[in-house]
Amino acid sequence: MESSPLAFKGIALFTPGGDVVYCIDPHKQIRWHIHLCEALQHLLGLAELPHFLVPCYTATVDRSVDSATQQISQVAEASPLVSRYQPLLNAIFATPNLVWQQTQPRSTVCDPIVLATYRSQFPQLWQSHDLVVRYEQTISATPFAQPSFPAAPLIMEKSAPQGYVLRLFVSGHSSATQRTLQKLHTLLEQTLDQPYTLKVIDVAQHPEQAEQDQVTATPTLVRAYPLPMLRIVGSLENVDQLLGLLRVLDE
Repeated sequence: MESSPLAFKGIALFTPGGDVVYCIDPHKQIRWHIHLCEALQHLLGLAELPHFLVPCYTATVDRSVDSATQQISQVAEASPLVSRYQPLLNAIFATPNLVWQQTQPRSTVCDPIVLATYRSQFPQLWQSHDLVVRYEQTISATPFAQPSFPAAPLIMEKSAPQGYVLRLFVSGHSSATQRTLQKLHTLLEQTLDQPYTLKVIDVAQHPEQAEQDQVTATPTLVRAYPLPMLRIVGSLENVDQLLGLLRVLDE
């Protein structure tokens, strides 16, 4: 995968539980919200498209470059319900220190009482699956894994079923965690030419997953696929060590 282009439009769609699917369009021509709703439907096994999320759980960034001066301008807006995810947004869109402006709340549509009426229909959206998934437009018509296995590679061609499944185990969502996530995301985007899924798992909230993957310290980065399973425990500052973890599919 490539890093964010110099000029692009980015859209992120969150769930009430904190999962996010996002896309980056360097041509600024494609309306992505419907695609992101479809992505969540496939990922979480929803019976219908969760259109109600769009006005309440969306963040957008538009980065432009002045052709004469080469000055970069950025406009970033986030719905009030997702404004707390600014560090994560800056990590996935590679926009460090960008301040996201809150959009005006839509009092009727995004009222907590109104949103609560969808909970019985879409209970998966209120659960946290620790998903941070990039959606690509240049994929086949059925790009996503089966809903029963959300940890599988999610962004891939039918004819190229390989990719990476990575799990980053952390302890809480501190500023140190955000810095680790941003560095790791930047490295993955700049290095990999294969699809990947990065799942961030808080060991305090999901001890069963930590036990299953034999995680005893944080941060720990686990390459769950391709086999064999590999891991880096402790500091993720060693770039050569990280590249060694990712080298199998590129050989």
